[in-house]
Amino acid sequence: MPITDKDILFEDNHLIAINKRAGDIVQVDETGDEPLDEQVKKYIAKKYNKPNGAFLGVVHRLDRPVSGVILFAKTSKALERMNAVFKNREVKKTYWAVVKNKPEVESGTLVHWLVKNPQKNVVTYYKTEVQGSQRAELSYRLIAQLGDYYLIEVDPLTGRSHQIRVQLSSLGCPIVGDNKYGYPRGSRKGSICLHARRLRFEHPVKKEPVNIFAKLPVDGFWERFENL
Repeated sequence: MPITDKDILFEDNHLIAINKRAGDIVQVDETGDEPLDEQVKKYIAKKYNKPNGAFLGVVHRLDRPVSGVILFAKTSKALERMNAVFKNREVKKTYWAVVKNKPEVESGTLVHWLVKNPQKNVVTYYKTEVQGSQRAELSYRLIAQLGDYYLIEVDPLTGRSHQIRVQLSSLGCPIVGDNKYGYPRGSRKGSICLHARRLRFEHPVKKEPVNIFAKLPVDGFWERFENL
């Protein structure tokens, strides 16, 4: 499905942010499916009448089953500067996750060491550092309950692959639909209930605060949490 104006959360001459749909891949992979960066390039080229195409730089990534805010750079200067912003952890990311099990401790900080198996695309967590592991840290808090489901707000301090998914699973709270990390069944839509809700940083060129907010997907389930 092509990108349209309603998918755009923020845009200026330097950056563009999209409310990513669950199931979209950010960059090309072995599936051959059209990636999100190519869709955004086509959107920019059409909108601004660029017959030779548009520059687009990938600043960060979201897992394919995850929805929410994703940011791209429209110039090489913005890409270079935003890469530094993310590397130096000068960006604040907030995610919402829906789980079926209530965490025993309703708020806290989790620290693990993660090891990724690239062949299986699965991450294993350890409580202490092991060879080849990367330190992962996040804070979380339970913010709402809807029926038998619980809404958790997560602020990752690091940006490791599958970090939120595996760290919430370590609490006994796998994300709804995430059968890779302990939920009993997957989603028929190939999505999980993890949404990049908010992204905050200083604009790399204008030096002004940027606060980008993404509404929840409208899929018959997620949107019920929108006003909690």
